[in-house]
Formats: sequence, C-alpha cells, structure tokens
Amino acid sequence: MADKADAPLSAPTHAQSIASPINLILISLLIVLVYLRLRPKPPAVLAKGPPPIVFQTFTPPALRPYNGENNMPVYLAVNGKVFDVSSGRNFYGPGGPYENFAGRDASRGLACGSFDEDMLTKDLNGPLDDLKGLGDEEMEAMRGWEERFDEKYLVVGKLVAVGHPEAPKEGS
Repeated sequence: MADKADAPLSAPTHAQSIASPINLILISLLIVLVYLRLRPKPPAVLAKGPPPIVFQTFTPPALRPYNGENNMPVYLAVNGKVFDVSSGRNFYGPGGPYENFAGRDASRGLACGSFDEDMLTKDLNGPLDDLKGLGDEEMEAMRGWEERFDEKYLVVGKLVAVGHPEAPKEGS
C-alpha cells in the first residue's frame, strides 16, 4: 500500500487545448453575436404623412361634397368652424350615426342632441343658421361639442354664407 501512496501521479494522457471543438464553436457563436449586435442598421424610414390641408373658407354648397362619399374627406361645421372629422369616419361618414351632419353645419343638431334632417339648414344658398331659438342649455351643449371637436379634430376652415365678402367666388 505504501507503494501506491509513494507513486507519482500520472500525467494526463492528452494536453488540454484552447482549440477544442466546443471552444471553437463557442468562440464562433460569440463572434457572430457581436457582429449582429454591432453591425450598422439601415436608416429608419418614416411613414408618409397625410397631405397638408390648407385653411379654407367654405360656403354651405362648397362644404356639401365633403360628406365621406366618393373617397372624399368628412368635414362638418360647428359654430362657423369647419372640422376634418375623417378620422371619425365610422361616426360621421356614410352609415354612421352622425352621417346627417357630414358636409353640413351641425351646430343646431348637436346643440339640440338631434340627428333629424329638420335640424339642418334646408336652403344651402340662404343665410347661415343664426341659432335663434336655442336656450342657454342648448347653446352650452353646442359649445361643449365645439370644444370637443377643437381638442380632437383639425380645423380646416370656416363657414360663411353664400354672397359673404369672404366667400369663395364661383369656379375658384
């Protein structure tokens, strides 16, 4: 037994090398990961924005085509301001609950909380609705709608009567 205790430890039969297959695979994987992390990225491409909208002066007949039909935007007027409500096309466009207001002055209908056709001005070439006959509560409701539209939608113009000095001329 003493012989075995005194015997020198045997040297390993083959030398450990850094070039072992597993080390080569790990080093290769590390190099690939570093390359993937540090390689140049292609420049980010921004989505094209909508075309610019120019503030315009509308008359009721000029506003009427902006009702969402034939790929037109959806505009409506409240208290003389024309709003682009196209992002709310499901509500204000064709088939929506507020579709009567598309391309029209919606002030009286919104003030009264009514979607009826008789809330809209019949004569588009006549004077604008002066909102006479509305009570304080109805005027406050209309101002509330106007504030909501101001916060949510873009003002694209103003509504004036046909023949108003600021009204666009026929054919322009």
